[in-house]
Amino acid sequence: MTSVPQRPGSPDYESAVNYALSRLRAELPNHLHYHCVWHTEGDVLPAARLLAKMENLSESDAGRLDVAAAFHDLGHVIESDGHEQIGIDIAKSVLPQYGFSDSDIESIAGMVRATSLPQAPRNLLEQLMVDADLDSLGRDDFFKTSEALWRENSARGRGRSWDEWLQIQLHFLQNHRYFTPSARTLRDAGKQKNIALLERRIAEQQGT
Repeated sequence: MTSVPQRPGSPDYESAVNYALSRLRAELPNHLHYHCVWHTEGDVLPAARLLAKMENLSESDAGRLDVAAAFHDLGHVIESDGHEQIGIDIAKSVLPQYGFSDSDIESIAGMVRATSLPQAPRNLLEQLMVDADLDSLGRDDFFKTSEALWRENSARGRGRSWDEWLQIQLHFLQNHRYFTPSARTLRDAGKQKNIALLERRIAEQQGT
């Protein structure tokens, strides 16, 4: 496990993010094809940073969103079920040593908690966090990430047939909404495109 130095003073956002990423790289189980380190480092973190820029967040708000994005799936290093709360518990034990106040940590915990399904964010930062977590729904790589989640669920004993999975994904996308105008601007058009592609693939497999 990565050691945590004592860091008094203002929050050290970068080091807190690096702490989470280093644990994800070292400790995530191999069967997590979707909730792998790339999901955090190459997917959710960049999305959160882009949304923060679009929303003109203050440095402190953007920093806390960054840390929440880095920690939001860290609980998977211990247990996938209930991983949001596990990640929150890790954050509460670690972040004070990186200069985070109790209010900072509660804000970060709220963002991590908000990623639990069904999503129910209570403020702008939580809305940005959950929008970043599902950014891929409106991207061109949606089917790649969807297949990774299908493979992960199968590895965890929660497998469905591919045909059934496509139906589940279609229903999810049709009922999903991005919470922030920035995310809707970025991804709504792409999400509609992915819905149409799902409908086409389902129709092809059904021979209609």
